[in-house]
Amino acid sequence: MTNRLTAGALAFLVSLAPQVHAQELNERNGIRRALLISIDGMHALDYINCVAGHYCPTLAGLGKTGVSYTRTSTSRPSDSFPGLMALVTGGTPKTVGAFYDVAYDRILAPPANDTGNGVFSGTCIPNKPNGTTTEYEEGVDIDQTLLNGGNGKTLIDGDWTAIDSTRLPRDPFHGCAPVYPWNFIRANTIYGVIHQAGGYTAWSDKHAVYAAVSGPTGTAFPSNVDDYYSPDVNSNIVNLPGVKTADGQLNCSTIPDNNGGAWTDSFKNIRCYDQLKVNAILNEIDGKTHLGDRKAPVPNIFGMNFQAVSVGQKLIEGGVKGGYTDAAGTVTADMKAEIVFVDAAIGQMVEELQDKGLLNSTLIVITAKHGQSPIDTNRFQEKGSGITTTPADVIAAFLPPPPAGGAPENPNTPDKTVTVTRTPLKAGDKLSAIGPTQDDISLMWLSPGADVVGAVAMLEASGTAGIGLGQIFYGPSLEPMFNPPGLPPTGDPRTPDIIVQPNPGVVFTGSTKKQAEHGGFAQDDTNVMILVSNPSLQPGTVTTFVETTQVAPTILQALGLDPSSLDAVQKEGTAVLPGLNLKGDQ
Repeated sequence: MTNRLTAGALAFLVSLAPQVHAQELNERNGIRRALLISIDGMHALDYINCVAGHYCPTLAGLGKTGVSYTRTSTSRPSDSFPGLMALVTGGTPKTVGAFYDVAYDRILAPPANDTGNGVFSGTCIPNKPNGTTTEYEEGVDIDQTLLNGGNGKTLIDGDWTAIDSTRLPRDPFHGCAPVYPWNFIRANTIYGVIHQAGGYTAWSDKHAVYAAVSGPTGTAFPSNVDDYYSPDVNSNIVNLPGVKTADGQLNCSTIPDNNGGAWTDSFKNIRCYDQLKVNAILNEIDGKTHLGDRKAPVPNIFGMNFQAVSVGQKLIEGGVKGGYTDAAGTVTADMKAEIVFVDAAIGQMVEELQDKGLLNSTLIVITAKHGQSPIDTNRFQEKGSGITTTPADVIAAFLPPPPAGGAPENPNTPDKTVTVTRTPLKAGDKLSAIGPTQDDISLMWLSPGADVVGAVAMLEASGTAGIGLGQIFYGPSLEPMFNPPGLPPTGDPRTPDIIVQPNPGVVFTGSTKKQAEHGGFAQDDTNVMILVSNPSLQPGTVTTFVETTQVAPTILQALGLDPSSLDAVQKEGTAVLPGLNLKGDQ
């Protein structure tokens, strides 16, 4: 049985392995580089409203030489990890295997040491499926309280070297070796294709683990990303000498809100944090590395994610709510300030490209990893307010038990997942999120052999009053989107057994600091902006349904590379974005 299962597991992984394609960058489109920007949370509605309201002049200006897409869908689930992977692989979790920052894998083994966010360590049993929660966020940093992740470099210089490999899940079929985030991905990326074609690559993001943009390397290094920068967004706030925000409102040498929390706990502090990554982009445009301390080529692919809009949508700070005042997306003052900042920051990038004579040869792609739900905050419901419990609590008996062990919780741990237990807690005990992941969606991986139909019946009985039930996906209803759950050769070890999509506005995290979340399948979660701009493009608006997965093949085509070099394009048939009329379009 073990030999057959091992062979099946290997066959499954081989079927998803990246293919190598020898190519060279060329200039048939007159475009030498792509600047990819994710304004996390930025709906198509936000773009429309800010242009009409005249408070995003940079985006409005880019729209005059660009094509915007009003009916864009993100990945499903609409979390940051699968959302980012959609942008750089051209694929969905079905191919890529990334369902959430915190998810589950039926084959991999627990980490050697507890993560900072409460994934317990455990034993790795070689050459057989183990099963473990997989965490790819700040909890695998050496020190998640530090902006640099504890990598021993300068205060602000976070990068992939902050990853503590002993906190990563392990592969029982490869000597129980740690699975680095770039090798966790089951498909290649535009970073791999461009790097292999001789291009220089860079990316900036919120966690060390998002060096996963490299795609698989088979090594402990994300070698397809030449310059990676990731000050951690969930670290403790610190003063940032010499940093001023692009909107001219904040001098971050003394942090604006000394509230003792993380960067995401303040409407102002998050702009200081984002400005670090903006400055990295400006340095890279200038032909330097991200800190500006060494010379480097101007990247052929580079970019960053903004956190400011996402925080502006979700945060309740000192009783003050960000987000929107109505279902039409009318922004609050704090929400508007975040968009104004992001617009000004992108304006700095555009101005720098212009000053260096690079604007005409740069394709600028602005989109979002995910949206945010609900826009209409009157729809917001959470545990204890509108709903009484969560799906994971309802079917706790069907979920895998946590392994022994544990370490103290970090005070900055985001309320990302709902935690469950089957035994009474003692003083000092902590809960472990083994099996479920919940934001405004619930993904649940059940114990081996658990009664899926029975669990679904319990969820159905909880209904709208209990869990805000909207729709349940299990069995055949999962398969239009994902591979069947299970073990190879017939199942995917990463597909959840059950997904609960609640009614719009229901959020399971129970946080008093939030009024919205993302991750689910709702319209507000998945509908985001895409704007593709270059001085050579004819302006236009496309209302045909598109997906963020189409960004990756579009960037390759713009750079004169073959979109079918991407594994996910081959497997899922992902098309380039319509309406751009780039040379080489078919």
